[in-house]
Amino acid sequence: MAPLESSSSQLFFDSTFDVYDCGTLAGTRVVPDPPPLPRTSYGKQRSSRNAKEARCVHDVPKEVRDCWNRLFLEGYQADVRVSTDDGSEILSHSCILGIRSPVLRSMLEEARVEDGFRNILISGVPSEAARVFIRFLYSSRFEQDEMKKYALHLLVLSHVFSVPSLKIVCTDQLERFFLAPDNVVDVLQLARLCDAPRLSLMCTRMITGDFKTISLSEGWKVMRRANPSLEQELLEFLVEVDTRRQERAKRMEEKKVYLQLYEAMEALVHICRDGCRTIGPWDQKLKGSQVVCKFPACKGIELLVRHFSACKMRVPRGCSNCKRMWQLLELHSRMCSTPGTCRVPLCRHFKDKMRHRSKKEELKWVLLVCKVLGSKGTIDSVLKARKISPLKPIGA
Repeated sequence: MAPLESSSSQLFFDSTFDVYDCGTLAGTRVVPDPPPLPRTSYGKQRSSRNAKEARCVHDVPKEVRDCWNRLFLEGYQADVRVSTDDGSEILSHSCILGIRSPVLRSMLEEARVEDGFRNILISGVPSEAARVFIRFLYSSRFEQDEMKKYALHLLVLSHVFSVPSLKIVCTDQLERFFLAPDNVVDVLQLARLCDAPRLSLMCTRMITGDFKTISLSEGWKVMRRANPSLEQELLEFLVEVDTRRQERAKRMEEKKVYLQLYEAMEALVHICRDGCRTIGPWDQKLKGSQVVCKFPACKGIELLVRHFSACKMRVPRGCSNCKRMWQLLELHSRMCSTPGTCRVPLCRHFKDKMRHRSKKEELKWVLLVCKVLGSKGTIDSVLKARKISPLKPIGA
């Protein structure tokens, strides 16, 4: 194992050690659906949620949905005229509008009546967008091409007239078909104004994922002039994301080192207890086989042991490779639960030496042992066996 060979031994110990009725119906057993499988990501949860909502809509018979759609399209016995900015009028029914939108209900209660029709105005959007909006209030239907064309207008209407179901549809459509680097900044600002947190989050993620391209777009330049506080917020979020990414990479690298240490401990015990190829205890008959050893760190530990036994360097600081071997032997002694019968050299010696260490230094070793054992998921059982109270993760 390369990190244990003399040329790579500085990987270890170079830094401070901070460690879920069945019912019956007419005699027939009705078996309920099984519970859903555990989910591991938000995307799967969201897909399940969208599928459930789609089932709720499609559970309504098609004839009923067609009936409500025809009621809108034909305007049978309509009592409301919805006017738009270009003078177009959309015939509708006050009972439908009022029950779907509390804002429209309030407008209808205050609307003046002319020729038996209540008159209300929907301004600021194209007449076709208003028509798609009113149709959705009747049957929750829309044409895909119309939704793609007027999704932003419909998002605004869903917010202004308080129609949450339409806002969910608009958010999904915008996320799937509309978002692009050249418009994501504009969509983000609209999402924040329309209280669409998921759409806002998706825009923010897109910006941080391709910041170099998006920061050169025209939308970003306009946003800098009109909304500098949003720019500052996005830059701070970008720094936070980058910091978290670096910390995650650092944790992964540390875990890799601790895993290597764990494998080194296994290989050390293997060599001292069973022997391996040409190295092992004096009373063990070795086969001399060149079959690859199942312990990945065995070769590195073998080289380190041979160097340790033959090194004649005698200087104050000592040989760096020998120091690594001493530290590995001490680490083993702290992980070993049978020092009386252990065949690893100096195991009992280091056990005795523990008694004279300061609490601060001892804590460093305990934390290191916890990290090494935690890399293999064995930490809880070892702590329990040693009657050590569970430690909080580093950084908690």
